[in-house]
Amino acid sequence: MPEVLEAVMLICFGVSWPVSVYKSWKSGSTGGKSLLFLLLIDFGYVAGLAGKILFRPSPVIVVYCINLVFVITDIVLFLRNRRRETVRAAQPATSHSESAN
Repeated sequence: MPEVLEAVMLICFGVSWPVSVYKSWKSGSTGGKSLLFLLLIDFGYVAGLAGKILFRPSPVIVVYCINLVFVITDIVLFLRNRRRETVRAAQPATSHSESAN
């Protein structure tokens, strides 16, 4: 029963990750995201996964892995979006009159 409750907790917590990944993909922005937060969440999943693998293996490992993959994906998208924002910021701004010519 503890594994079932843990899986329910992880599933409830993990439902937000696909939404976060989708928003990161569509927006192309890092707005509202924190790399430190994402890394801490990943560290927590890795610690939980290690605990399950080393001390009490159970099927809930699958849920940890799914959540971990989504957070890693969100980190990759965060880094991609930050790089794009940096490139955009470095490009010289063109004025409206220049673009009309």
